[in-house]
Amino acid sequence: MQPLGIGIVGFGRIGAEHAAWLAASECCRVVAADDITPARQQLAVARGMRVYGDLDVLLADPGVEAVLVATPTAMHFEHAGRALAAGKHVMVEKPMALDLAQSRALVEDARSRGLVLSVFHNRRWDVDYLTVKAAIDSGAFGKLINVESRLGQFASCVGPAAREYHPNWRNEWSFGGGGLYDWGSHFVDQLWRLLHPAKPVRVYAQLRGNVWSADCDDFARVLIDFDNGVVGLVEINTTTSRPLPRWHLDGTTGSAFSPFSLEFDTKVWASLRFTPAPKQGGAPADEAETKSRTFPMAAPGLAETQLWERFATAVRGDGEPAVTAASVLPTMALLDAARESSRTGSAVDVGGKVEWVM
Repeated sequence: MQPLGIGIVGFGRIGAEHAAWLAASECCRVVAADDITPARQQLAVARGMRVYGDLDVLLADPGVEAVLVATPTAMHFEHAGRALAAGKHVMVEKPMALDLAQSRALVEDARSRGLVLSVFHNRRWDVDYLTVKAAIDSGAFGKLINVESRLGQFASCVGPAAREYHPNWRNEWSFGGGGLYDWGSHFVDQLWRLLHPAKPVRVYAQLRGNVWSADCDDFARVLIDFDNGVVGLVEINTTTSRPLPRWHLDGTTGSAFSPFSLEFDTKVWASLRFTPAPKQGGAPADEAETKSRTFPMAAPGLAETQLWERFATAVRGDGEPAVTAASVLPTMALLDAARESSRTGSAVDVGGKVEWVM
């Protein structure tokens, strides 16, 4: 079977990373790229792609069967919608769009046209997330009380952005910038899935611009109440020189944490150490019961190339992509609620916003 022809819309840093993942796949092949920046166009040419500076021209290319939308967040809805209207299957970088309404519209559009729409939430398979999930599922915490998921650094989310276009866009609201949309969209997505089938019922959030941005958040704290009584927290703090643990969990039978890693090393994040709670009622506990231990690291999940292979298989009519677009709607509902809560200073009910399906 011929490899699926992929066109990349927005050949910035993440677009180039996708090109490398796709180069390792036998199911997909990048055939074209659309970018308005001459330097990025030259890079795409050097990698053997047909290059366009007009999205409509790329969408008219018969060799492009599917499109990756890797432009800034505020452009996702328009670019994905135009690709669907042109009859192309679509993979869109996270977050799916700016809000739940846009995301729902894309889901319905793809469904009505019989096209595959997926979102690149690759961190559903990070080894630290899978390790935490296995630890919770083992029952080691007894009744789970609290789950905290954090990223801390004293550095902007901009990171190693492509310098040729607009490298600061992740710090600008007009482009869909801010920590909540950046790392936060991954961590919120992980958190509600981690606690499923428990459902979120309300959200309280504080989004602030302090150091790196004047009009969107470089500090984002999101609290989520679940219907089983668990409290979840996602915090993206790019304004701290003393990062807190990547994960912290509490339950009736003990607590656990994993260290931060400024290199974003998921294996370090997966070093989840458990400390049993002391026995209640003053009963003495033996040394084995009170000694800390590290949970076994989970087996690796799907790699980025495998996500693309699953997408290609779905396009060929055999099953669903690894990330269905409908499964991202709960994440978008929570991001909407976080923004509304921060704006109003009040908790926002989310129980009836979406169907909480995996």
